[in-house]
Amino acid sequence: MSASRLSLLPVLFLLMGAITLSQGLRMNAPRKCCFSFINSQPKHPVVSFTRTSQHCSTPAVLLKIKTGRQLCARPSDSWVVKTISFLDNKNTGVETPLQ
Repeated sequence: MSASRLSLLPVLFLLMGAITLSQGLRMNAPRKCCFSFINSQPKHPVVSFTRTSQHCSTPAVLLKIKTGRQLCARPSDSWVVKTISFLDNKNTGVETPLQ
């Protein structure tokens, strides 16, 4: 092998390592995060909920309403706590994953 080909070998390994690392990080990234929140209970009934990933910058609850829309809410809001409690009791305490 020539010297020029040998000098490209470390660059190739570095590039492959960077690609592998970036793909691994993408797989561990949260699927959905919330950056804006509704301030009051939606007009349509909430049918399910899920908490956002711990990797998100702000804790949130994704609420799925009867129309199929997903809304972001603060988990500390009293109406959100009541809604989650109601859904937990209705579904025997199992969180329903959102699609």
